[in-house]
Amino acid sequence: MSLDLSCLVEERSAFVALLVREDVLDVSVSFNSFAFQESDDSLVPVPYAQAYERGGFLTQHARRIDVYSGAHTHDAEVRVRVWDMEPETGGGPWDKQDEADFESATGDIAIWSTVHGRLPDLISLGAPGRWRVRVSCSGRAEAKRVSEQEGVAYGVEKYVVDFWLQR
Repeated sequence: MSLDLSCLVEERSAFVALLVREDVLDVSVSFNSFAFQESDDSLVPVPYAQAYERGGFLTQHARRIDVYSGAHTHDAEVRVRVWDMEPETGGGPWDKQDEADFESATGDIAIWSTVHGRLPDLISLGAPGRWRVRVSCSGRAEAKRVSEQEGVAYGVEKYVVDFWLQR
């Protein structure tokens, strides 16, 4: 006897987000910030670090999202995940968590640091379009303490960045 499971697969995909890709990156943070920006700089009306606002966790600009870190200068661990739909918000506890819209014309995102400029890692979303992004962070206070008392903190502040295509 054979079973047709296609309806179960369709029903499952309607309720559970599937992870499409995941990367873990080391991001150089300087002046408490870094940014996600459309990879084609000519398509970004106000490129990073113009109009950077200190203090807010996430600041949304056209084709750019600025992230305000807990520590001035350090290397953060950034886990980037691309989903087929909105994922659940688990995995905390988080010091900070926020969401923003992100439009990508190319489907590729560059990461920027104030001191180092464009970093070598590129995030591939897999398609251009209007995306939603959720940024979650832990270790902010400890990264600040280590940076101020011991020097550069490596991987103390951790981010999980979830992207999913808006439908």
